[in-house]
Amino acid sequence: MPSAPATASAQTGASNGHAPGRRGRPGYDQQTVLNVAVEVFNRHGYDATSMGILAENLGISKSAIYHHVPSKEDLLALALEQALGGLESVWEAPESQSGTAEDRLEFVVRSTVGVLTDRLPFVTLLLRLRGNTETERAALERRRSFDRKVAELIAEARADGTVRTDIDPRTVSRLLFGTINSIVEWYRPGGALTPEKLADDVVAVLFDGLHTRS
Repeated sequence: MPSAPATASAQTGASNGHAPGRRGRPGYDQQTVLNVAVEVFNRHGYDATSMGILAENLGISKSAIYHHVPSKEDLLALALEQALGGLESVWEAPESQSGTAEDRLEFVVRSTVGVLTDRLPFVTLLLRLRGNTETERAALERRRSFDRKVAELIAEARADGTVRTDIDPRTVSRLLFGTINSIVEWYRPGGALTPEKLADDVVAVLFDGLHTRS
């Protein structure tokens, strides 16, 4: 995925999905504004959300929002960096760099589920992009780059003979991440299904299928 649409400072606190806390008016910081903005973007859609709607949801004036960020698109860029930075960090882990292709693929799948559940609102926003702005198009290209790396890893596993060879790697990649991406529509943090158990279940279904073992 190409260069980030947001500034490098947006990556601060990426491990927990939080943007840096730039100080502003009492009771508000950039993180608070960003969290509310993402929730509102996901509820109404980015294009349909005005700064006035954001101000109403925050209970502050539009000018107070501009104290924290220059524009609505800057809020979008910060939010998308939370999702994309987490996904891209998966490839920096040692487990994605060494071992068999099958093991690396399983690690990437499991880690992607972890990023999604840890940064659910941010990934939800990423998955709902329409590509109407330069920031959105840059984010979508970074997402496509991630998908291409997965397809390459699937091709390696095919060459190793550890995954079936009768399905195109790009199709496998789309099916894998179609399943994972659907989690944003129904998963609710804090319930009986923990992120760890969810990752286990996703890996079991995607790699082993639903047939019982004899």
